[in-house]
Amino acid sequence: MRWSGQELGVETTSALPGLAKLNNLVRSVQTPEFAGITFHEVLAKSALNRVPGQSVMPFGWTINPYRGCSHACVYCFARPTHSYLDLDAGKDFDSQLIVKVNVAEVLEKELAKASWGRHPVALGTNTDPYQRAEGKYRLMPGIIKALADSGTPFSILTKGTLLRRDLPLLAEVAQRLPVDLAMSIAIYDDELQQSIEPGTPTAAARLATVRAAADLGFDVGVFMMPILPYLTDTVDHLDLALSRIREAGASTVLFSTLYLKAGVKPWFMQWLSREHPELVERYTSMYADGAYAPKEYRKWLAARIRPMIRDHGLERGTEDPATGGVRSSALGMLRDGYGERAELRKRAPEFVTTGLQVQPTLF
Repeated sequence: MRWSGQELGVETTSALPGLAKLNNLVRSVQTPEFAGITFHEVLAKSALNRVPGQSVMPFGWTINPYRGCSHACVYCFARPTHSYLDLDAGKDFDSQLIVKVNVAEVLEKELAKASWGRHPVALGTNTDPYQRAEGKYRLMPGIIKALADSGTPFSILTKGTLLRRDLPLLAEVAQRLPVDLAMSIAIYDDELQQSIEPGTPTAAARLATVRAAADLGFDVGVFMMPILPYLTDTVDHLDLALSRIREAGASTVLFSTLYLKAGVKPWFMQWLSREHPELVERYTSMYADGAYAPKEYRKWLAARIRPMIRDHGLERGTEDPATGGVRSSALGMLRDGYGERAELRKRAPEFVTTGLQVQPTLF
């Protein structure tokens, strides 16, 4: 993106302290189109991030063109990553956004290396690649093209309806290699959704995007994450959600309950105290011992929703255990998890090679 009246390459003198020390900061930008948001444009040192896995598949790969997110989801687990830049996990995460303006060019070089094993790559596992700023910066078409040209399968998880802009390109790429799409839609009560996810498109707009992708032949998954105890775990809400998901043409559903890690919990509890004070005591008790809801609650929720998923003619989706995103259909020949490493090597050897040793970096 090139902002009107400004030139890329002019280093800012007003950057926040945690950003000013970076030697790859190009400039900081504000614009009336995005009131209250500052974009800090940086030159990425790497594009691919290697994520250690918890299964027999040793690791996953991700790309994060943005850091921070204007979707402003109160519960977002990625909020604490802003603390690495001396920014807070609350308001700064929503309004001080890092943009890797050269990410596509860096990615193209990394994928061209002989050592790259064409492992599946996940987008949208940290912050959303189709948040509003993507409409201006247009980083995703370059990323998609680089992945496609290298023969690298990939998946996208998003809450952003800007995905529709790139659906024709994605459909063309899907003729040549595995491309997996999922839309995150957790809340189907419009008032609650706008309160807790104030920067996101409505559930209806996201479902329309699911339909658009399904009409192009994609098997679209929907992530019902997180399900909020006492707010979105009722039979009525779940039944409404699954009905609308099915009507939109999705094929699979993944679900999980609210996860409140240390850097997220205070921000969420502040919202809860303001919007639903009657639930503060219950949540305080539920999350007193850690980031996860109690095992008993999780078992209760699974017992409630799994039959409903089947009754609505949907399949339960599979999360990638390494990245937390959409499990690539490039590995779909193995039905239950990733299977034995030897079997994976036999059936899909290109996805088990050592790969490019790009370690996760701040940018």
